[in-house]
Amino acid sequence: MLADIEWKGESGKEYGYWIHPIGTGLSKDPGNYIYAKKAEDGGWVPVYIGQADSLQRPGDQEVQARAREHGATHVHAHTSRRGQSSRSAEMADLVAKWHPPCNG
Repeated sequence: MLADIEWKGESGKEYGYWIHPIGTGLSKDPGNYIYAKKAEDGGWVPVYIGQADSLQRPGDQEVQARAREHGATHVHAHTSRRGQSSRSAEMADLVAKWHPPCNG
């Protein structure tokens, strides 16, 4: 099944994500996530990019509150069982390309 959106990293690699409204119950599995808001052109703008041992907790309450303050309405997420180093590398690749305001 194809993902809802492909996010491209600085390396040129693309990562598939599913789009959910913030507050949607997500998987207990580890993975990567992006808090995002809609752009004027209908696309998405990343507000915060992270990785988690469980997507049920995509960022702590402070991260989620900051993301919402910056306009985030949705969380884009996908599971990844390749280990924390792989998830961290993906996160770094995406942050390097997009420079989300809450990652600074």
